[in-house]
Amino acid sequence: MIKQFVPQEFCIKCRGCCRFKEADSVWSPCLLDEEIQELLDKKGIPAASISINRRLHLIPNPDGADFICPFLGSTDNKCKIYDIRPFECQLYPFLINLRKGKVLLTVDLNCPYVSEKINSQEAKDYIIYLTNYLNSPQVLKMLKDNPQVIQAYEEVREVAELNLKKGTSSAGTPL
Repeated sequence: MIKQFVPQEFCIKCRGCCRFKEADSVWSPCLLDEEIQELLDKKGIPAASISINRRLHLIPNPDGADFICPFLGSTDNKCKIYDIRPFECQLYPFLINLRKGKVLLTVDLNCPYVSEKINSQEAKDYIIYLTNYLNSPQVLKMLKDNPQVIQAYEEVREVAELNLKKGTSSAGTPL
């Protein structure tokens, strides 16, 4: 489990993330192969809830015209699978981004907490922690085996380069 930067009580009040403008948003979490099995086996979600590109199928928001994560409680703003939430959800508002052949740690400044704290010592310390974690041999292997979690997000701020070089994963798929 990744140590969290944004306090849970702030997230619950914010009502910003886990909501998407389109049903097929690039911001919808990509799942690791092992997360797919865990969701299917432990949570009993139907296989049709996961797209061919390993993303959760978003559902219409009962409170508006946008879409939400199927595990977001629209009334209490809490994650129904918080204890086994996907890697990308644990990482957010930080993201793993592919840009010009480099794998980067980036941050979504649309998160009000991060936007306010990004230049603080707390954020600098967290970025060091997160970079070290993501550059650990175990996590680098996981990323190489799950290249779908390395996306090309726009409008994010680069904070560090990861030691994962563009190439191919152990499964032979391009990174």
